[in-house]
Amino acid sequence: MSISYTNVRAEVRDDIVAAHDRAWKRIARAGAWFGGKTRVAIAAETRHAPDCALCARRKQSLSPYGMDGTHDALGALPERVVEQIHRIVTDPARLTRGWFDALMAAGTRDTEYVEIVGVVATVVAIDTFCRAVGAPLHPLPAPQEGKPHNRRPRTAHQRGEAWVPMIHPKDLEVEPDTAEEQSLATYWGGVPANIRRALSLVPEEAHEWFRLVEVQYLPGKAMRDFANEYRAITHAQIELIAGRVSVLNQCFY
Repeated sequence: MSISYTNVRAEVRDDIVAAHDRAWKRIARAGAWFGGKTRVAIAAETRHAPDCALCARRKQSLSPYGMDGTHDALGALPERVVEQIHRIVTDPARLTRGWFDALMAAGTRDTEYVEIVGVVATVVAIDTFCRAVGAPLHPLPAPQEGKPHNRRPRTAHQRGEAWVPMIHPKDLEVEPDTAEEQSLATYWGGVPANIRRALSLVPEEAHEWFRLVEVQYLPGKAMRDFANEYRAITHAQIELIAGRVSVLNQCFY
């Protein structure tokens, strides 16, 4: 099944349709550390998180860390994975290093954490777009056969810049040993922006996320080309909307 926006009142660009279709189908395929069945389960839990009573109580509390309870979950994933998904979806502004360390102590690996973030971000982005244009949410894709490759990039290092190791362009002075790392080196173009590095412990998640970002927002070179406009609204209008949405979501990057 391919994604379509033919029945919405807004005109949706063909490149957005193609990017959403690619990203949606990719959820169903084996990734670096999870098979397709688990990735689709992560997507389903992402959609389910806003209906969780525990998350609602925590959101209203002064601190989410003094409130025990059990998440209203779909039952397909370990509690530690449900905790990560629900907190990222419902209360991301109050995540702490202590919370992250507790997930690691409970058995989640840093590579798994990053892949979960990649799936959650993809689902939230596309579902939010659907709501914005008045389209029904897309049915989740059927899981595809295949096994995760379980390759950890040897060029990813923990430099104290983030909770998880990341790849820096300087690290790629060592010859990349996977196609994912080679692709990541190309997509960076030598710009070591932290936002582009954030998911690089799982290189294909970083690469594919920004393939989606560049269609929904702007390609990297276009962001800095203030002499030309590439969208129906201007650079300034785009940044005004982005800034306002960031404030509403308490995202202070």
